[in-house]
Amino acid sequence: MQGHQFFALVLSVAVVAGCRTERPPQAPIPLATTDTDVQGTAVGDDRTAMEAAIDTGPASGSLRANDASHGAGPVLAPGAPDTYVVKRGDTLWGISKLFLRDPWYWPEIWQVNPQIENPHLIFPGDTLRLVYIDGKPRITVSRGLAERGDTARIEPRVRSEPLEAAITTIPYEAVAAFMSKPSVLSNEQIKAAPYVLSSRDMHVVISSGDTVYARGFSSPAQTGTHYNIVRVGDPLRDPDDDKIVGYDGIFTGSGRVTRVGDPTTLVLSESARETVPGDKLFAGGNDVALDFTPSPPKVKVDGRIMAVSDGVTVIGQYEVVVINRGARDGLVPGNVLAVLDVGGTIHDNVSKSYYGMSGMLSKKVRLPDERAGTFMVFKTFDRISYGLIMEAKDVIQVSDRVINP
Repeated sequence: MQGHQFFALVLSVAVVAGCRTERPPQAPIPLATTDTDVQGTAVGDDRTAMEAAIDTGPASGSLRANDASHGAGPVLAPGAPDTYVVKRGDTLWGISKLFLRDPWYWPEIWQVNPQIENPHLIFPGDTLRLVYIDGKPRITVSRGLAERGDTARIEPRVRSEPLEAAITTIPYEAVAAFMSKPSVLSNEQIKAAPYVLSSRDMHVVISSGDTVYARGFSSPAQTGTHYNIVRVGDPLRDPDDDKIVGYDGIFTGSGRVTRVGDPTTLVLSESARETVPGDKLFAGGNDVALDFTPSPPKVKVDGRIMAVSDGVTVIGQYEVVVINRGARDGLVPGNVLAVLDVGGTIHDNVSKSYYGMSGMLSKKVRLPDERAGTFMVFKTFDRISYGLIMEAKDVIQVSDRVINP
């Protein structure tokens, strides 16, 4: 080999080696893998963060309610990437799950760059990098082209001017139906909502195409505004003290304002069931900011699931549910809770002391609660909170417990 060729080869090897960012020889955060030489690879395909996290699979030894290592601090997910380019359709939860075993520890590894406008917001096109600062894992962000305006901007996903193209914490599509057609009403919502006064022809039953009059608007309605009409149903009682904390909301129809005034005039464009005087009006659209950050509650929480948005009995991922804990209990949007399947009580007919006895005479034994999923709060009232089931590892039902993760 000639001298200049050998020199070129050596120079190339030196450049490649110099460009590589080495991790500390002993990472302080344990990984759920025995291969200490692998701490993640770059994700550069078209998968969203949630899709990549699902493809990677759960950490070995899925966490249960009594896992001693649970809550010990941020632990990197197996296969956590060195870099990730944020894509349209991503959520903060999905990105957090890609990097962390427990996504609610995201605030502890997010490295805020004070030189970047809105450093807490993440936009499609941004590049996230897993680095180590003072021996601890941190996520840094490099703004992508979309934020500078060099490429097409993403359509807004929520009605909030500061967010514009920023990704949301939870998928908007999962809560869109709840936003427009509330199925559980708090006392505050009922008191503040306008109501149907009557129909134009004094019909007892009002349906699609009918003109209705409404009153009780806190501010003058705007022509063309869309409203959903909801009937106040049966009360929901807190299983702890049997006090009423909310009411079933029954969607009856929807319409648009055609004339403002007192009363305000609407024409119904949709009818799911009969609308009657006294039914409540709720403006359609998103009234909940989705730019919060996943985090564990700052106080101890122990509550129960009270209701599900669509009345199903078996609850799955991305179902909107209501729990009997709210702002007065220290909950805020973004708080993450573990969902526990409450263990039943059985008779011990196997023990030697009780063998052969009938069920009523044998000793009762309560089985332990088992972790069934993960729940995130997105809207709170005084005594209740709305949230989304982010993960369902087992069957989740009304009356299951929710506690600190």
